[in-house]
Amino acid sequence: IKSLSDNKDINIAYCPERVIPGKTLIELVNNDRVIGGFTQKSAKMAKDFYKTFCKGKLFLTNSKTAELVKLSENAFRDVNIAFANELSVICDKLDVDVWELIKFSNYHPRVNILNPGCGVGGHCIAVDPWFIASALPENTPLIQTARYVNTLKTDWVIKEVNKKASFLQNKLKRKIKISCMGLSFKPDVDDLRESPAEKIVLKLISEGLEITACEPNIDNHPSIKLISISEAINNSDLLVFLVPHSKF
Repeated sequence: IKSLSDNKDINIAYCPERVIPGKTLIELVNNDRVIGGFTQKSAKMAKDFYKTFCKGKLFLTNSKTAELVKLSENAFRDVNIAFANELSVICDKLDVDVWELIKFSNYHPRVNILNPGCGVGGHCIAVDPWFIASALPENTPLIQTARYVNTLKTDWVIKEVNKKASFLQNKLKRKIKISCMGLSFKPDVDDLRESPAEKIVLKLISEGLEITACEPNIDNHPSIKLISISEAINNSDLLVFLVPHSKF
C-alpha cells in the first residue's frame, strides 16, 4: 500500500469474495463487491484498487459490516439448504417424491426451494455460519439449527446406505459391492473441502462395507479406491449417488 511508506500508517479494508469454484476468475472480475474499510480512506483506496480490474458494482461500508455480509450470505444459503434437506427426510418418511414436491412448490411466485443433497460442504457455507454462532450463541438458534440439520442429513444418508446394504446382503447371501458416485463437495468440481460425500464414503469404509467411489474430477485419493463410471455400473450391486455431476 502506497501510504505505508509515504505516511507511515497502515490502511486495512475487507472485500469478501463471492466466487464459485470452477468460475473463480470470471466471477472475480464480474461480480459486485462490498468493500469495508477500517477508515473511509482505506475503503476508498481498496475501491480504487478493485476498479482496475473489477467490472461489477463496488459498494463501500465499514469493515465490520463487510465481514458480516460475507458470513450472512453463507448462513442464508445454509438455512435454505437445511430446509430442502429436512424436506427430503420428511418426504422419505411419508413416501412422497421430494423432487416432484419441490417442482410443484416452486411454481408459487414467491417460493424457491433448493434441491436437497447429502449435506453441505465447501470452505464457506459449512464453516462461516459458525463464526456468527460462536460470537452470539444465545442469539443464533436458527443458524445453529441449520448447521445441525445439514450435518444430520449426512448421518441420515449413512444410515440409509447401511439399511439398503444389509437388505441386499441378506437377499443375495453374500457381501455386496457398493460404488459411491461423487466425492467433491458440489457438482463438477474437484474440491473435497468439507465434502459430505467424502465423509460418507470414509465412514462406510470404516464400518466394513466394500466401497469404491467414482469421482471423475480427481485422479486419486489416499484412502478411497477410485473407479470409472463404467466400472461402477458393471461391477457394483449398489450405486449411491452422492454428487450430481453432469457426467452421471
